[in-house]
Amino acid sequence: MIHAILTMDDIASANTPAIVDYLNEKHITALMFAVGTFVEKYYDHAIYALQHGMIVGNHSYDHPHFSQLTLEQAVDEIEKNEAVLNKLYQDAGVERRYRPFRFPFGDKGGTNKEALQQYFKDHGFHKLKDSAIPYAFWKEEGFHEDLDTLWTYDFCEYNIRPGSGYTWEDALKRMQDMHPKNGAPLFGEGGHHILLLHAHDDTEAMVPEYYRRFLDQLLDKGVVFDLPEFYPAGRTV
Repeated sequence: MIHAILTMDDIASANTPAIVDYLNEKHITALMFAVGTFVEKYYDHAIYALQHGMIVGNHSYDHPHFSQLTLEQAVDEIEKNEAVLNKLYQDAGVERRYRPFRFPFGDKGGTNKEALQQYFKDHGFHKLKDSAIPYAFWKEEGFHEDLDTLWTYDFCEYNIRPGSGYTWEDALKRMQDMHPKNGAPLFGEGGHHILLLHAHDDTEAMVPEYYRRFLDQLLDKGVVFDLPEFYPAGRTV
C-alpha cells in the first residue's frame, strides 16, 4: 500500500475553489502553501480554502529564490507573509493551529540555511510529520532534521507550457519512472510520499482539471491520502 500527504503550492489562484471542491469530493485534506501576493490577489479564494477544510501554510510573500537574499530579506519575506496569513485565518474565522513553511523552488537559503532553520525553531513554526518516509535520501540529505516542508515526489506539471516541449504525456510517463533522478518513485511498493502539485491557472489553461486527472490515477491505484499531521512547534520529532 502507498500512503501520501498532498501538498499544493502557490495558492491562491483562480482555480483554487475548484481544486478545493475536488479535494473535498475525494475526502483529501491538502496542505496548501500560500504566496502573499497571490493571496492578496485572490483573497476570497484563499478564504474558501480555509473554510472548506484545507490547511494553509507560508510560501513567502513574493516567491523569491532564498539563496539570493540576505538573511534580513529572507526573514522579511517570511514575516510579511505571516501577517497576511494571520489576517486570512482571522477573516476566515478559522483557528490557525499550525504554521508550516515551504521555501519557493525548494531553495533553503544557501549560506543562510542554518540561520533560517534556527529562525523557524525560535519562532514556533511547525514541521510536517515525516517519520514514515522510508527513502534513504530523506535522511542522507538531512531533510528529516529541517523544519521546513520539502517533498518526495513533484509532479512537475508546471513545465506544461506553450513551447516548453513538456507535455501532459511526459508528466504521465514520469509518474511511472521507477528510477527518478530526484525524489522517490511515485508507485514504489510501500511508498510514503509528500506529494507536490501547484495551483496554477496556466496549467489549467493547458490541461483542464489537471489536478483531478493526476489524483484520480493515484486513487485508482489505491493510494491512501493521509491527513497532514505536525510535530510540536519548533521541533522535528
